[in-house]
Amino acid sequence: MKTQKIILVVEDEKSLREAIVDILRRKNYNPLEAKNGREGVEIALSKHPDLILLDLIMPEMDGMTALKKIRQDVWGAKVPIIILTNLSMNNKQLADDMAKHKPIFYLIKSDWKIHDVVDKVAKILEETNSL
Repeated sequence: MKTQKIILVVEDEKSLREAIVDILRRKNYNPLEAKNGREGVEIALSKHPDLILLDLIMPEMDGMTALKKIRQDVWGAKVPIIILTNLSMNNKQLADDMAKHKPIFYLIKSDWKIHDVVDKVAKILEETNSL
């Protein structure tokens, strides 16, 4: 029996988080939710999702700090992470952090529709299953 893939959605904007989670459920994924980076790290390291969608600008702990903490873990060093943000990568520190911590994609929210993001999730999971 094929098990549902677990997708962790770390997003402080409630309406966006709920919309993504709803579509993921309809696509037969098992979505988990976190409303800030601190919750995201806790859930990621305890539940080991198959993929993480991670916002950068959040309260309590920003997404970059969360990404760094997740990547310090043996499991977290390899988990596919998609950055979903409103920040363009014109900041040198941000670009350096992305190069070092290697998210699989860096998506600007305004450039993507939610269905496009979910399609990207499906493609990444398909590719990681075939490795």
